[in-house]
Amino acid sequence: MTRAIARRRLLLGAAAAGALAGCAGPSDGVGADGRVTVELWHGQNDTARKAVEALVAEFNRTHPRVHVDSSGGGVLADAMLQKVTAALAAGSYPDIAYVFGSDLASVARSPRVVDLTSALHTGSPPWNSFWAPVRDAVTVNGKVRAAPAVLDSLAVVYNKKLFRQAGVPFPEPGWSWDEFADTARRLTDSGRGVFGTGWPGTGDEDTVWRLWPMIWDLGGDVVAADGKGIGFAEQGTEALGTLARLAHDQSVYVDPKPGGEQMYQVFLGGRMAMVATGPWQLPDIITAKVDYDVVPLPTYNGRPVTISGPDTWTVFDNGETRSRAAVEFVRWMSRPAQDARWGISAGSLPLSSGTARRPEWRAHSATTKGLDVFTDALESARVRPVHPAYPQISQALGEAIVSVLLGKDSPAHAIRRCADRADAALLIPR
Repeated sequence: MTRAIARRRLLLGAAAAGALAGCAGPSDGVGADGRVTVELWHGQNDTARKAVEALVAEFNRTHPRVHVDSSGGGVLADAMLQKVTAALAAGSYPDIAYVFGSDLASVARSPRVVDLTSALHTGSPPWNSFWAPVRDAVTVNGKVRAAPAVLDSLAVVYNKKLFRQAGVPFPEPGWSWDEFADTARRLTDSGRGVFGTGWPGTGDEDTVWRLWPMIWDLGGDVVAADGKGIGFAEQGTEALGTLARLAHDQSVYVDPKPGGEQMYQVFLGGRMAMVATGPWQLPDIITAKVDYDVVPLPTYNGRPVTISGPDTWTVFDNGETRSRAAVEFVRWMSRPAQDARWGISAGSLPLSSGTARRPEWRAHSATTKGLDVFTDALESARVRPVHPAYPQISQALGEAIVSVLLGKDSPAHAIRRCADRADAALLIPR
């Protein structure tokens, strides 16, 4: 989340989501040249921007009746929710916007979001060829409310040189969180400014989403089965206990800035031994010439589990003709040929098994050390619930994590404070 399509951020609260009222959109229409113009807000920058704009140009060349305009929006993906919310309230919004998966529940409350259930369930690629985290991330209350855009997963990237210097064996699949904490302690060298690991410390979604695999591994869930409270009181306390151990050992670099930029710079500079991250970080690691490898996340119970944060192309209703053209574009983008190009350029994983079988993806994976670990992890990946109260739960848990990382609170007390706030949010009618 970092690169433009990295996505760990807090959502706006219920007040912003409440602005998604049914505002009348622009009228349907075709230009004088007979083409339907579709406005796309993609929110990418740098390499990802070049990749998506190259695909847009190809689509426009091969679809003479549709023109996708990707120049609008003027906003990066991290601020897309705010931009789209304001646009919907004003009644002037794009046809397609790049919306983070964890934001979709808030955006999908607008009646202007197009239901894509029929289009994606019956289209190409086949619905069941998408990985389960992809299908889960775009489904709200049983309906497909967006098309998948990018996919990732979490694993641990480690610096082999630092392990060798410290005489510590390389981690292996199936390792435990106790082994992770012990390894981080052994690799920390305060005299040389070397940390065992790092964790974002701003309390935003980048801070929070890394804890969910630990909670799921322990049998917890984001929301309890009855929907009336959090489902991780006990499990969250144990997971935070691992962070408290890292903090006590002074083996964790707590990044004070959003986006994890400083944490990644410490790793790229050879002063951090391990970092939990996604495939988007591999290009920077390779460019920095770090002698690295990748291993699955540790576990508490020996069961592989990770988190995936799929993002979406959300389509908005600007009339039947424009909506139909917008759906045509997002379906085209998700097909294996385009998805492979987009994933290779932007540091994403294949959205579907069809993409994973493409020769260009297989060649890319074979020549990118550790990429297969992220892809294989999709088999055990889960996604955050597409729930309207998730922003409040995330904010409360983020504050709890930071308080423990900074040694200001115990895990048990931090989770109690988190539960008080999150449970209250879950009781609000939506």
